[in-house]
Amino acid sequence: MLLGLIINPIAGMGGKVGLKGTDGKGTLEEAVRRGAEPKAWERAYTALKPLRLKDIQWATWGGQMGETLLAELGFSFRVLGMPGGAQTSAGDTREAASAMEAAGVGLLVFVGGDGTAVDIVEAVDMRIPVLGVPSGVKMYSAVFASTPQAAADLIGAYAAGEAPLTEREVMDIDEEAYRGGRLDASLKGYAKTPFKARLVLSEKTAGHFPDEEPAKDGIAERVLEEMKPGSLYILGPGSTVARIAERGGLGKTLLGVDLVRDGELLAGDVDEETILRNLGDDNWIILSPLGGQGSILGRGNQQISAEVVRMVSLGHIILVSTPHKLQGLSSLAVDTGDAELDEELRGFMKVITGFHESRLMRVA
Repeated sequence: MLLGLIINPIAGMGGKVGLKGTDGKGTLEEAVRRGAEPKAWERAYTALKPLRLKDIQWATWGGQMGETLLAELGFSFRVLGMPGGAQTSAGDTREAASAMEAAGVGLLVFVGGDGTAVDIVEAVDMRIPVLGVPSGVKMYSAVFASTPQAAADLIGAYAAGEAPLTEREVMDIDEEAYRGGRLDASLKGYAKTPFKARLVLSEKTAGHFPDEEPAKDGIAERVLEEMKPGSLYILGPGSTVARIAERGGLGKTLLGVDLVRDGELLAGDVDEETILRNLGDDNWIILSPLGGQGSILGRGNQQISAEVVRMVSLGHIILVSTPHKLQGLSSLAVDTGDAELDEELRGFMKVITGFHESRLMRVA
């Protein structure tokens, strides 16, 4: 089977440094200034390495957009074109996607985030199947495998005729609004994507339901009551976690990561380096799963990196969620970029769902 590969080399670079993406004028330069490093190549490597023994031919774009990785892994491939400059652009992605459609690829695999997905769908619509290897800061679209490892399984299954195509939503958010603490998501189109249960992300849901508010208040009261003097609390994104800060009389960035100790906000909208610098003897992470997807680490909170989680310890992760958000979720998900840590996190974790209520959820 002939497959296409497009890598967005800069996808996800804004995550650990707290920029929530690399879209927008000057954002990539700011990410580099803050010390961000590319991660798309590593995640693409994880997804494609298990496929080396399969009878797959590749069509790709030049340099870091695919050629370099396929050569490294020893695949048979042909280069259809080259990026227009040293820094790749959305135009390069669209041009590459159109060329791969013309070449007759049976599946276009791309490595990036929602912005990359939008660029590809704008170029090929639903004329060829696509599958995303998650590498962006946020993945609201339903065209992504749940992890790079899941992408390998799904590509192999599709090549063997074992994964049917389904119509999936392509979403994107306004990153400028996102950096300002406002979530503005919109439907950009649809794509045909191979599907197998637990290997593909659901579309993330974003919204508020009136019956969730009492549950959020109960969760907040319980967490505040159990907070320990002198301990550092790393508060993840989301409205449920924000309610904890609100009830504690603290300001919090809705979509960022914030640090709290002894009832005071130490720092807001922090990056990975700031978290590591402020860790003390006793540290806790408070997280809420993404609605519709169940992701607790690796989506929209990359500042809470694998290194941070290991230093805090797995037993010091507090999960909170309204019952409504957990409806329809068979399990929670992690994708920290550290396969060993992801495996350690798998199992059952308690999720606080109210002042007196909690629920065990499987982390798959």
